[in-house]
Amino acid sequence: MAAKRIGLEVSLAVSEAVMLCDADVVAAYPITPQTHIVEHLSELVADGKLDAAYIPVESEQSAMSSCIGSSAAGARTFTATSSQGLALMNEMLYIAPVLRTPVVMAIANRALSAPINIWNDHSDIMSVRDAGWVALFAENGQESLDLTIMSFRIGEDRRVSLPVSVNIDGFTLSHFIEPILVPTREEVAKYLPPFNPLVKLDIAKPVSIGMLGMPESYTEARKATDDALLASKEVVKECFADFAKQFGREYKVVESYRADDAETILVVMGSIAETAMTAVDEMREKGEKVGLVRLRLWRPFPVEEFKAAIKPAKNLAVIDRHMVMGVPDGPVALEVKSFLYADAARPSVSNYVLGLGGRDVTREDFWHITERAKAPDAAARPRYELVGVME
Repeated sequence: MAAKRIGLEVSLAVSEAVMLCDADVVAAYPITPQTHIVEHLSELVADGKLDAAYIPVESEQSAMSSCIGSSAAGARTFTATSSQGLALMNEMLYIAPVLRTPVVMAIANRALSAPINIWNDHSDIMSVRDAGWVALFAENGQESLDLTIMSFRIGEDRRVSLPVSVNIDGFTLSHFIEPILVPTREEVAKYLPPFNPLVKLDIAKPVSIGMLGMPESYTEARKATDDALLASKEVVKECFADFAKQFGREYKVVESYRADDAETILVVMGSIAETAMTAVDEMREKGEKVGLVRLRLWRPFPVEEFKAAIKPAKNLAVIDRHMVMGVPDGPVALEVKSFLYADAARPSVSNYVLGLGGRDVTREDFWHITERAKAPDAAARPRYELVGVME
């Protein structure tokens, strides 16, 4: 049977990818807008299409606890969540990387309360950006499926052995139906080897994990996790390259669009990139030297690749979809500014926050941002600019 292109809701495409990867355990708790992912997985298990243990837990914290245990026992493990659910997982999210359990989790990104909001921004994932997970951002439905498949290989690689999150924008991506090329199980099996855990619980050789970290060992444990996360970038790139060889779809940790000669570059993550690219095309037709750079890999941050992508720019417009309270920049801008600080030839960097709580992001917003980024005072502004605020 050959791969086929079908119209598929993006959430269901993620579920199909998990089935194609032959996950052993799915720990599930519903939360909008993630629910369709685990709901469809329950159908796949019930229909016998996925031979997996499906665990309906009582909370998101229990979901991640179950995932850590099953992964430590040698099972290929998946879960999904959003927003408040990710916040409830917080305690366990920091444990999974240190225990080197390569859980894969889809996050249908949604705003954190309050006020209560079920629509998309990046406040959920940014609240746990230091937990130690490999973090990927999808632009569209095809990427959502492909990145899910690649995440199992990335996380389970013994050079990595870390959990991986696949971030898909809630509703604006998760609930849309798109034409998606779905590979076969046989094709995926050629790409994804069986799970061979770096560490594994064995009842024949009982050990304890997750024990008390005394001051003499705590720092070393945290540093070992960080070292593994930083080293995972090369494995991510390798997995992307192997995926391209087998499936013909090429992915990079940093993607550029019409940026080779751009004087002003927009920096984005997630599904708004397609709207931004349309705006870039319109501005190019008007003679504007503008381009786009998209971060597909958020953790570990691909510093060298990012610097190479923005090299021609005079002006950098970094777009965030989350506010860091009490600080004048958003999370992506903070990081970009920090590692460009020592570069004498760094571009002018300005920061724009938009699309919070699901507010529409339009082509006109990117026109406005480009004009603001070219202004002489752009880099000297005391804080980010909120774009699209209602008068």
